[in-house]
Amino acid sequence: MKKTLVLTALAAATVAPAFAQSSVTVYGRLNVTMESRKVGNVTDKGVFNNASRIGFRGVEDLGGGLKAGFVLEHGFNPTNGTAAGTFWGRESNVYLAGNWGKLRMGNMGPTMAYFTLADYISNHNHDTGVSEDAFYLYPGRANYMVAYTSPTMGGVTFDAQIAEERPGDLGRTLVLTANYEGGPLHLGAAYEKNGDNKEMGVRAAYDIGAVTLGAYYIRNTDIGGIAGADRSSMRVSAMYTMGATELHLNIGRAGDVGGVADTGATQMTAGVNYNLSKRTKVYGFYTKVNNQTGAAYVSGAAGADVSSLALGVRHNF
Repeated sequence: MKKTLVLTALAAATVAPAFAQSSVTVYGRLNVTMESRKVGNVTDKGVFNNASRIGFRGVEDLGGGLKAGFVLEHGFNPTNGTAAGTFWGRESNVYLAGNWGKLRMGNMGPTMAYFTLADYISNHNHDTGVSEDAFYLYPGRANYMVAYTSPTMGGVTFDAQIAEERPGDLGRTLVLTANYEGGPLHLGAAYEKNGDNKEMGVRAAYDIGAVTLGAYYIRNTDIGGIAGADRSSMRVSAMYTMGATELHLNIGRAGDVGGVADTGATQMTAGVNYNLSKRTKVYGFYTKVNNQTGAAYVSGAAGADVSSLALGVRHNF
C-alpha cells in the first residue's frame, strides 16, 4: 500500500510541471441594445445583437522563450440564442511566438489593416452594431492566412499577412501595417491588396488629459476589382472621460466612388458610456448615416438614410 502511494505521488510530481506550463482561457462578450432604428421610411423597434462572441485562448510555454498557442472565437446572437453561420468563423488560428515575434496560421478574423484603421478610431461601441464604421470596405480576406507580428522596437510594431488566392478571389491578399505607441501619441499606417483592389490608410490618435482625439484617412482604388472605382474616406473621433463616464463623438465621410456624383455619404454618432466595472458598462448612442441619392451604405437602398437611438449593456468575461 505504501509503495503504491509513493509511486502515485512521484507520478503526480512529474506530471504537474507539464500542466503548469500550459493554460486555456475562456473569454467572451455579450453586447445587446434596445433600439429604435429607421431605414428610409421604415422604423424597427426591438432588441439587437452587437457582435457578441465566445472564445478560447490557449498558450503553452515550450521553454527557451518559445511559446505555442491558439485562438478559437465564435459569434452568436444572445437576443434569440442562435449561433453564427460559420462555427469559429470570427477567428481560428494557431501560433508560435518568441523574442523574434509571432507567427500565426489560420483565420485571423478582420485583417490587421482593419484593426490599425477603422477599429482603432470607432471605439464608442468597439465598432459593432448599427453604429459601426459604415464606410470601411474590408478588401481581401483573412482566412487561409499566414501572419507575422514583429517584436516592438522603439514603440513600433510591424505586421505582414498573406493569403493565397482562392476561387472567387480577385487575387491573393497582402496586408502590411505599422503601429506606433509612444505615450500619448498613437500612429498607424496600413496597405492592403487583393488583386487590383487596393487600400492605403493612415491613422493618428492623441491623448490630452481626459480627452482623446483620433482620425484616419483611407484611399481605396479599383474597388471590387473595377478599374477606376476609386474612393476616399475619412473619420474623426473624440472621447472625454469623467470618472466612470465617457462622452463620444464620431464623424465619418465617404467620398464619391469613381468620380460619380452623389455616391458619397456621411455618418455621425454621439454616445455616452458609463462603466459599472472594468468588464461591464451601460451605454446609449444616436447614430445616423446620410446617403446621397446614389449611395446605399447600411440601408442597401440608394438614397435611403439610416438612424438609430439605442440603449445597451455590454459585459466582458
